[in-house]
Amino acid sequence: MQNAVNAPGKHTSRRSYDARRRRQLAEESLRTVRARARELFLAKGFGATTIAGIAEAAGVSAETVYKNFGGKPGLVRAIYEDSLLGAGGPPAEERSDLAQLTSTDPAALMEQFGRFTTEVSPLGAPVFLLIREAAAGGDATMAALLNEVEEARYRRMLHNARQLVGRGLLRPGLSAREAADVMFTCTAAELYETLVLKRGWSAERYGTFVGRTLAANLL
Repeated sequence: MQNAVNAPGKHTSRRSYDARRRRQLAEESLRTVRARARELFLAKGFGATTIAGIAEAAGVSAETVYKNFGGKPGLVRAIYEDSLLGAGGPPAEERSDLAQLTSTDPAALMEQFGRFTTEVSPLGAPVFLLIREAAAGGDATMAALLNEVEEARYRRMLHNARQLVGRGLLRPGLSAREAADVMFTCTAAELYETLVLKRGWSAERYGTFVGRTLAANLL
């Protein structure tokens, strides 16, 4: 009788474990797809990279890639969004919001923004430049994605600026939109492209420059 009572629970636990394990494996597989896609896109460009090549590199079927990402534009969007998370555990946006809500030292906060830029730009800027290049080559889907990510980045900067103005951390008289414009400029992939990719600055030097430029124009 005891075995009869316990058996259903054991089976349910086993099924739950199996389902959880399948989800973990599926997530790992999709992370591998995004990683291999990033490598191929940045090495070969948008046009020369194929779904078949990505699938082969990731060890999955092309059908799996299409099912989960819808094709190359969806993959580029996914790897760009991944880059915005940063590399420091919790998503960079969450850490940025927390810093803005808790910091009482505006100069230290600008330095921290510079460090976030050091972390995110090496991941995000190359993908943004890939999108820009594909858009310039006439790909309509990439042109639409370019506009989308730029608008999203500006909305994020305006969100940051409004929080800082609301807390009285910026120079008196500076509007949220003026502050957002400064922040939008300092986080542009084109600035990273100029100083790091073309002029050979380290990411750390670039982040320090961004932090000091923000402080000079916002405080």
